[in-house]
Amino acid sequence: MKIAVCAPARPIDPIVEPRLKALAAITFPEVEIVFHPQCFLEDGHFAGSDAVRAAAFLDFANDPAFDAIWFARGGYGSNRILHAVMPQLGPAAAHKQYLGYSDMGFLLAALYARRIGRPAHGSMPSEVSRKDDQAHDVMRSLAWLVRGDRAGLEPSLDGRPAAAFNLSILNALIGTPWLPDLTDHVLMIEEVSEPLYRIDRMLSQMAHATQLKGIAGVRLGRITDVQPNVPEFGETPEQMIARWCGEMGVPYLGRADIAHDAQNKVVPFGVA
Repeated sequence: MKIAVCAPARPIDPIVEPRLKALAAITFPEVEIVFHPQCFLEDGHFAGSDAVRAAAFLDFANDPAFDAIWFARGGYGSNRILHAVMPQLGPAAAHKQYLGYSDMGFLLAALYARRIGRPAHGSMPSEVSRKDDQAHDVMRSLAWLVRGDRAGLEPSLDGRPAAAFNLSILNALIGTPWLPDLTDHVLMIEEVSEPLYRIDRMLSQMAHATQLKGIAGVRLGRITDVQPNVPEFGETPEQMIARWCGEMGVPYLGRADIAHDAQNKVVPFGVA
């Protein structure tokens, strides 16, 4: 199996490539991982200009030699290349797996909306440098890509179609042509580095989005690194989402094991 790594948003530390390849050689000797040189470019906030990042993604997506594209990291930026890359995806792109999360939700959503390949939410190569979990989250993602290992899947998956997003990214997708039809899907959300009032505001947008009418229900992943709210907001994230699900008219289905942390699990879009 041959996996391509590109960075549609921000660059990665050069140490990521040798570290990931060393781990993969031990645990998955049958896989070859190829990093696009674009992953290490710097152009202001981004891993190269919009044009460079778009070209790198298309290089790999349209190359039939690769079986999967593993997005290098999140940050911000993949939304800026959607209009350029989506019309140029050819037949080879339809046969690939795509894995990432956070800002990569823009690309995962656009691919799923057009039924291109098999997108999934999961940890990315940049997280191989975590000090808190010895890269177990990255190995879960790699096991899913290489062997279809279900051990690393989000445990609530029950045969119904599902999709997972960072809440900020989901909010940014609402009202755009990139948000897929999620009718009858279980929607899973997580968030990082936001104060609770902003989370409540984003949940309000989710609850009243006409594009999300017909979902089967919502699961809440972890809300991590919550920023101070002065004065105290007065509700927990679980209280907020239960209230907004009631207003949305869909069931709150409980927690999901997804987040910007080392326990982040894989959620294939659609039916696993």
